Amino acid sequence: MEEFAADRGAQEDDAVSGEYDDIINLPHHVSLRHPQMDLIKRAAQFAPFAALTGYDDAIEETARLTQEKITLGEDSLEELDRALARIKSAPEGARTAEITFFVPDEKKEGGEYRTITAEVLRIDDAAREIVLEGKQRIAVDRIIAIRFPESSE
Repeated sequence: MEEFAADRGAQEDDAVSGEYDDIINLPHHVSLRHPQMDLIKRAAQFAPFAALTGYDDAIEETARLTQEKITLGEDSLEELDRALARIKSAPEGARTAEITFFVPDEKKEGGEYRTITAEVLRIDDAAREIVLEGKQRIAVDRIIAIRFPESSE
């Protein structure tokens, strides 16, 4: 049975090639009226087509995870107040602290927590912000922890 199928396939190949014997060796046609297309433009015709522009970005954004903002308890708030008081009373140049704070996401609910170790220049009580070296500001309401490198507080 397999031999018969193989013979039949070979016969079909011969029949097809016999049909085109008169044109198979002719040179490729080049139009005199229309210039040939650049290879890059020709390749672009076969590039994948995204029918829904932005769909992949929307899927990626939906899959991106964010964290919920933590609400501190009484004990944690008292510890944070003690750390802020320690920063205020420390002399300039001795106010290096490791601050963990919440950064809200610009596109969806939630955000992420970041930790930065920097010199605290001052605490702006009116704006309720900590001003770090490089003029970076962190809202006190977003801070969840302050640690000091030289101690284990």
